[in-house]
Amino acid sequence: MDRDRILMGVVGRPHGVRGLVRVHSYAAVPEDLARYGALRDEHGNAWHLSWRGQGIAELRNDAGQALSSREDAQKLVNRKLYVGRVDLPEPEEDEFYVADLVGMQVIEQAGTSLHELGHVRLVHDYGAGVSLEITGQGGTILLPFTRACVPVVDMGARRIEVVLPDEVEVPAEFFPGDGAAEPVA
Repeated sequence: MDRDRILMGVVGRPHGVRGLVRVHSYAAVPEDLARYGALRDEHGNAWHLSWRGQGIAELRNDAGQALSSREDAQKLVNRKLYVGRVDLPEPEEDEFYVADLVGMQVIEQAGTSLHELGHVRLVHDYGAGVSLEITGQGGTILLPFTRACVPVVDMGARRIEVVLPDEVEVPAEFFPGDGAAEPVA
């Protein structure tokens, strides 16, 4: 997990024939994505974004050259755009960047005891809500990232406490040993 950069946008499909693209911004105010300066993709290339309409952007490389055709724009579909952590404000006390959840220990609240489920492998956001992909010894489960399912996020301890809804069944082999959940000390 690269903690030095934060995913702030994704290039979508081309818009028109002159190289414009749709961009999904993860900034609190989507238009602010253009204010971060150079956005780096997963290949290390720098892109400068200028909004041309709601969700429509022009991308220029470091040499100042804009995408000039639909074909050029098509090559960037699904390209992730990152901002350096140092260029972002520090989160408030009860806030965090979603990227910081990756790797955190996940503990299930089961009555009065706590049981380790595993660690956050990925955070998914497909538009209908964020979910956590949790990997343990017995496999992987997806859990909605809601206050009801995730009542505690302890950034200092790098630990998340979860309450599994009835709809999420965790197979016995998910837990180590004989299938019984191991209490957390």
